[in-house]
Amino acid sequence: MTAQLAVAISLLTVKETAEMLRKSEAQMRWMIHTGTAPKSALIGGRRMFRLSDVEAYIEEAFSE
Repeated sequence: MTAQLAVAISLLTVKETAEMLRKSEAQMRWMIHTGTAPKSALIGGRRMFRLSDVEAYIEEAFSE
C-alpha cells in the first residue's frame, strides 16, 4: 500500500463520518457549525475527518 493510499483510507468525508456516528449529513453539518463534531479540516475545499479523530471522539463519549 502506498503512503498516499494509506492517507486516503484514513480520511473520511462528512457522509462517511455521519454514517459512523449514525447521524444524518445535516446533523453532522450542524455539529461542525456548533463545534461539537470530531476535529476536522478543509482539504482541497472539502471537509475531511481523520479516522483516528472520529474513533477518539467515540471513545471519549464512552469514558464520561
